Amino acid sequence: MYEKLNEIEKRYEELQRKIENPAIVTDVSAYRDTMKSIAEIEEVVAKFRELRDIRKRIAEAREMLRADDDMRELAEMELSDLEPKEPQLEAELQILLQPKDPNDDKNVFVEVRAGTGGDEASLFAAEIMRMYIRYAEQRRWKVDITDANYSSVNGIKDATLQIEGNKVYSRLKFESGVHRVQRVPATETQGRIHTSAITVAVLPEAEDIDIQINEKDLRIDTFCSSGPGGQSVNTTYSAVRMTHLPTGVVVSCQDEKSQIKNRAKALRVLKARLYEIERLKREEELSATRKGMIGTGDRSEKIRTYNFPQDRITDHRIGLTVHNLPTVMSGNLDVVIDPLIANFQAEKLKEAVETK
Repeated sequence: MYEKLNEIEKRYEELQRKIENPAIVTDVSAYRDTMKSIAEIEEVVAKFRELRDIRKRIAEAREMLRADDDMRELAEMELSDLEPKEPQLEAELQILLQPKDPNDDKNVFVEVRAGTGGDEASLFAAEIMRMYIRYAEQRRWKVDITDANYSSVNGIKDATLQIEGNKVYSRLKFESGVHRVQRVPATETQGRIHTSAITVAVLPEAEDIDIQINEKDLRIDTFCSSGPGGQSVNTTYSAVRMTHLPTGVVVSCQDEKSQIKNRAKALRVLKARLYEIERLKREEELSATRKGMIGTGDRSEKIRTYNFPQDRITDHRIGLTVHNLPTVMSGNLDVVIDPLIANFQAEKLKEAVETK
């Protein structure tokens, strides 16, 4: 591990010297690529340097312990503070050195759909959509509703969010699956608890190099926008429905007043869906069990239950229970997401150790 860390540090120093060259500043593409390369290894180098410093200080404290009785107490205090940090940093570095998901840095499309439960499912779908919007806003990500079909009770039958920002997919990728809600619906007159469900799919945005689409394979229909909107809603054919004929995948977009802009957004969603189909196909070919993953991300898999009467959220994949449900629903999702990421990293590290 240390040989690899030394190589990474050497590469980091080379990149730092490169970015200081005035010639590269005028080359936008080269400057961007260099800064991206620096960002990818910066955390590893910082952790490695911290570990190296701690090991040096531990060695000095141990030498002091042996050589100077007057400084024994100080040396023991220093060691009690530093020694626990060494294995912790080593474990963090082992995780950072594991192969990264190539999609982690990508923007995403989040698709939310009401499932079983009728009106109550559509209302919960709308709440989950707002939860993701608030979470995105808290992290200063850009979020747009590219498409939404509303129910008669102002819920959501289905909706698509486009979220752009720093490492969006790495934070949201474990949200795919079935989200179940248990509560007394507003329409329930006898106070009975109902169980409803919605599905969430998080799709990494495909780049042009990921997915190529032939224009001949597309059927594009236009229609009037529906739902909340400005004066152009229901008066102009600005909404776009795009069908990929070879696969039958259909997407629509109606959030822009311009048909051209809606068409461009719909194409991006289509590419993301086709990319996800290909990604899952490749993963199934590589591993039937998808070992090391937290769940499969399949929409038929129940991943989480939101129990309102008991004020708790339970993530069934890792047995996590979190209380103060209103706070989570207001966008404070890190209390759920952080343990998922930590568990996934621990599983990856365990798998790496077992295969050595």
